[in-house]
Amino acid sequence: MLRKPGPEQTALEMVTLEELVPADHLLRRIDAVIDFSFIHDRVAGLYCADNGRPPLDPTLMFKALFIGYLFGIRSERQLVREITVNVAYRWFLRLKLTDGVFDASTLSQNRRRRFTDPRVAQDIFDAIVEQAIGHGLVDGTVLYTDSTHLKANANKGKYDLELIAQSRADYWDDLDRAIDTDRDEHGKKPLKPAEREPAVKQTKVSRTDKDAGYMVREGKPKGFFYLDHRTVDGRLGIITDTHATPANVHDSIVYLTRLDRQVERFGFAVGAVGLDAGYATPGIARGLEERNILGVTGYRNPTPPRSGMMRKSRFAYEAEQDGYRCPEGQVLPYATTDRSGYKHYRSDPAICKTCPLLASCTSNAKAQRTITRHVWQDARERTDAHRLTPWGKAIYKRRKETVERSFADAKQLHGHRYARFRSLWRVRVQCLLAATAQNIKKIAMALTTTAAPRPA
Repeated sequence: MLRKPGPEQTALEMVTLEELVPADHLLRRIDAVIDFSFIHDRVAGLYCADNGRPPLDPTLMFKALFIGYLFGIRSERQLVREITVNVAYRWFLRLKLTDGVFDASTLSQNRRRRFTDPRVAQDIFDAIVEQAIGHGLVDGTVLYTDSTHLKANANKGKYDLELIAQSRADYWDDLDRAIDTDRDEHGKKPLKPAEREPAVKQTKVSRTDKDAGYMVREGKPKGFFYLDHRTVDGRLGIITDTHATPANVHDSIVYLTRLDRQVERFGFAVGAVGLDAGYATPGIARGLEERNILGVTGYRNPTPPRSGMMRKSRFAYEAEQDGYRCPEGQVLPYATTDRSGYKHYRSDPAICKTCPLLASCTSNAKAQRTITRHVWQDARERTDAHRLTPWGKAIYKRRKETVERSFADAKQLHGHRYARFRSLWRVRVQCLLAATAQNIKKIAMALTTTAAPRPA
């Protein structure tokens, strides 16, 4: 039946925060298994020991930031308001009901004045990964890597056109040595010594956030973005590495360096990696073979020729004579190796002029067809073959359950669609703290169980 409103809540009640927080609350699970005490020692050197006003406890500050990432609270002002009224948040931060909550400017000023080095966030992230390893939740045998874009805090219509050097690949030194070796084996003179410089390209630079990259990718929105390059472990999807770059940096540029960092930092014995088609490059294939790691990459459709022209796949490579055989039987012999690492194979114009397929083969004025092959193409083909094996199919299938699921959760639950700050180092800190929060949640969910409800 219809009831009247109850009396005003003016009665004095004796309660404790411990009673008000549900037993199965996520923050209770996190508090039971995650040790945050290392944060105080890590940042102690950033504080003055005998001068200034008493600061906010750094452990409390980072735990508050983790609350924001865990529950998708993008605004720090809103985070402070939520901490004020949410008893579970107060319990997690060890604040009493009568304690005042710090101002939002405390977080922003600490970030602007004290925590300006991403290495602090990196060390916190690494320490949580080590706790996951200690609990047996990470083994590092199979790793999955991918990237996702974060919309920069910048108007895509406000920009200047500037000449910007593209990113340097981390395997260029090895490529230079491979080019010299290949030319020597073919009796060619070594290339003149030259400092390899990244190609310079005119691109859009934001007036608001100069570090953001203008992204132009098929199937992706155009504008200023950052990329979060993330690696997760194949066992439970724990994130083992995250690294932010401008969106115009290709996925493959930083991959091997970040892979080596994980092996060195955590001692992983990586046996295989699962990667999407963006990492299907000869440089990465060669790097994985040198590290005795089996790579499984997605299929990368080659750039199609002009309409009516013959694809490169119609030419068969014959390793015994190091040449390509065309559909009409002519062998295109080796000609030279360029500074980009591509071997050139050229046909005989005298034969091509009378070929019935000339019109669909080449538009060269000399009636000559040139086929290129990378010096590490053999490694690329061996890596591509892994995808067709039963174990390769099983590894690649797990991508959507690991790294793709990790990104989906980050965007849907943890506010990872947008860059909260401007400048590359701040976005790197955001990616590291967001990944740390996801790892904290996964560790807590894996190590704790919800108590069964009492029977009625």
